[in-house]
Amino acid sequence: MQAMTSTRDVPEPSNGQLAWDRQVAAAPQAHILQSWAWGELKARFGWRVQRLAVEGALAQVLFRPLPGGLGTLAYVPKGPLTGYSDLSSLQALLDAMQPLVRRERALCLKIEPDLEDDPALARRLQSLGFRPSSQAIQPRRTILVDLTPEPEQILRGMKQKTRYNIRLAARKGVTVRAGTEADLPPFYELMEATARRDGFGIHTKAYYEAAHRLFVEAGQGALLLAEYEGQLLAGLVVFGLGDSQGGPACYMYGASSDEYRNLMPTYLLQWQAMLWAKERGCREYDLWGVPDEDEATLESEFTERSDGLWGVYRFKRGFGGRLVRTAGAWDLVYAPLRYQLYSAAIAWRSRGQAG
Repeated sequence: MQAMTSTRDVPEPSNGQLAWDRQVAAAPQAHILQSWAWGELKARFGWRVQRLAVEGALAQVLFRPLPGGLGTLAYVPKGPLTGYSDLSSLQALLDAMQPLVRRERALCLKIEPDLEDDPALARRLQSLGFRPSSQAIQPRRTILVDLTPEPEQILRGMKQKTRYNIRLAARKGVTVRAGTEADLPPFYELMEATARRDGFGIHTKAYYEAAHRLFVEAGQGALLLAEYEGQLLAGLVVFGLGDSQGGPACYMYGASSDEYRNLMPTYLLQWQAMLWAKERGCREYDLWGVPDEDEATLESEFTERSDGLWGVYRFKRGFGGRLVRTAGAWDLVYAPLRYQLYSAAIAWRSRGQAG
């Protein structure tokens, strides 16, 4: 068994980091949220990180302290990375985790495999003691765009209006460039303005600065900025395993101005992000989160609603791709009483937010 622990300071790529990322890249369902850099990012903002590799199964486990003396939540985002048809390696990984979860006083292990929803998978997870969780951390439903065809073929797979808007933005003089650390302050101001307009939460400025150093400067991400006559109109951050490693690229953060919206800068920006990902060898582009409704409902509401994630869905759906519902969150409970109290607190908070 291999166990590697993160530190608060981010060093130059070490042998341990390089070895871990090679294992992640070679694993089934390779995903950027299991990369060393994602663990380091989370370690800077309240999580503790442990990495395990056992019999071909990998898990970057994040531990978050919970209030009220409940202990910690152990969480594996987009993992563990293993073959789920043969559960022997996953069971060996879970067995190896026991000393860690006891030491961290974890009330449960929450996993969110990057696999499509499947009754057979659900039965396998239940056979290991997992139960479906009502608390998901990552979006359960998303849109994946296949990046393996040639660019013109990818464009043909999009809705006609989206293709038109991409070309309109370029024709009207919108340009997209790669941002640097010096561009983070105006990008963050744009994030704040977008959050106020659309009513969603964002991370602190320090969080985006750390993400830029860990991913963009390390070549596992890009800050892309859409401008018109020198004015910043929109920006996004995309992460992705690359160098022909084949994992998906993920659209992580985005912001847009109220100015010159008629120039459609966000469409050109997403297209350039897809091209960046394709050049890195990523096979898919994950547009990262749409309403968790079946496709018939989504399509019936497509032209009727623009509130919340529905407006986001209308925008993202135009880029083609396929609608995917993942397996969701699953909990393996270690401390039933503390887990029950934690679940009740989550339910109470959710009712308060809904009200």
